[in-house]
Amino acid sequence: MKLSYRSYELPFQYPFTISNGRTKTHQPMLGVALSVGPVTGYGEAPAIAYYDITVEQMMGDLERKKMFVEKFAFTEPERYWHYLHHLYPKNPFLVSALDMAAWDLFGKMKGAPLYSLWNTKWENTPATDYTIGIDTVAKMLDKMKAKPWPIYKIKLGTPDDIGIIKALRENTDAVLRVDANAGWTVDEAMQKIPQLKELGVEFIEQPLHKDDWDGMKTLYRHSVLPLLADESCVFEQDVEKCAGHFHGINIKLTKCSGITPAIRMIQKARELNMKVMMGSMNESTIGSAAIGNFLPQLDYVDMDGPLLLSEDKAVGIVFDNGMVHLSGKPGLGIEVIS
Repeated sequence: MKLSYRSYELPFQYPFTISNGRTKTHQPMLGVALSVGPVTGYGEAPAIAYYDITVEQMMGDLERKKMFVEKFAFTEPERYWHYLHHLYPKNPFLVSALDMAAWDLFGKMKGAPLYSLWNTKWENTPATDYTIGIDTVAKMLDKMKAKPWPIYKIKLGTPDDIGIIKALRENTDAVLRVDANAGWTVDEAMQKIPQLKELGVEFIEQPLHKDDWDGMKTLYRHSVLPLLADESCVFEQDVEKCAGHFHGINIKLTKCSGITPAIRMIQKARELNMKVMMGSMNESTIGSAAIGNFLPQLDYVDMDGPLLLSEDKAVGIVFDNGMVHLSGKPGLGIEVIS
């Protein structure tokens, strides 16, 4: 197997801000490619500052152990993921990129899209939301009006959360979802959630700090809206911890270390009667196509990375008023363009 990799930065259409004032104008990315003979699979991983992961770190780890990445006798992705997991135990973002490329490679070798290899039919797929980052109310309204969409995910965690949602609701009948990004206290959440329900919000994502399990247990008992875990559900072992604290989980491929563990996380969540969402970390079409292949297994999806970015690295996804259409080609179903 042959490995190649590179870094790139993709600009956002608008500066992207979440709770605690974190703002980005560009998304740094690591792109990887794995080849066996004439067949090449692609993957990518975004660098996320608040997880203390940089592209330079991922590239350094790759270069130091490139020989071991390449020498594996590749037959199928699950075995390769276990190998990578032990090779890079402290870098799940890098493992995710390589695992994604391995699945793309495997699908191309088998001549089938991934969702087909997973014995799912392309039916009952949820529509993706479109994310509105924190800004002034006027600018958030401008972003919404510039992108008519059936579902919006609204980033909150400000002193004026209710005012923001009221202003947006006055200008749209679309479904509204709220992502607090761990920006509330229990008392704030108890006060805000009933008001958000009255404003037609569908669910709340990660209302409290990721380690506030006692607070989440209280909210779980009293919330009038479903609560979904994001920062509290990173790895496989977190799914069971979230039961009784959240009504569902939001799986991020980059954080959980790839497609392979995500398959198991969905299975565990279903055993626990929890809802399943899969979310974006601002991936381009490469990473978003990996999310897209899971659509028949999901209740909700947030895969709007290609809509938020003003540049891309591949084609193969069509967004049609929230509905997602993949190319149906083998593997991820993409064609890398640069």
